[in-house]
Amino acid sequence: MTYSTADARQDLLDAVADAIDDLARALAALGAAYELLDEHKADELEETLFGPVQAAYGRGRRTHADFAARHGLAARAFESATPGAPSGGLKGYIDDAVAAVTSADATLATLQDSMMPIEVGDEALRAGLAKVRELVAEVPVQARVLSRTFGR
Repeated sequence: MTYSTADARQDLLDAVADAIDDLARALAALGAAYELLDEHKADELEETLFGPVQAAYGRGRRTHADFAARHGLAARAFESATPGAPSGGLKGYIDDAVAAVTSADATLATLQDSMMPIEVGDEALRAGLAKVRELVAEVPVQARVLSRTFGR
């Protein structure tokens, strides 16, 4: 059985979609964490964590849809995720968000290392993937910094 360029592009899109799903999970967890904070800490969470993840999620969706359109592939509809149970409270939500962001970044790093974006992708796709990773690069560090200030 031959592996066509169209199949490779679909696999590429599927991997990007997996990363976008992880970012949706991170957004849901951060939204739940936001609701547990006072106004000042909620604003800080929004600026340092939610904003970058939301921007990465939007960029990822745009990158996915645009690549699909350029190559005649079906773009996937993405749904909002729901946060997990609040058993871990605020820290649990932050940890869940960091885990989801880390998973998304690892998926995109693996994809970039695979050379698929070069072999069957295009410049706009590669730029989009790089931008998503850039947007979330500091999220784990910022989450640790913010978590240290909870309860103060």
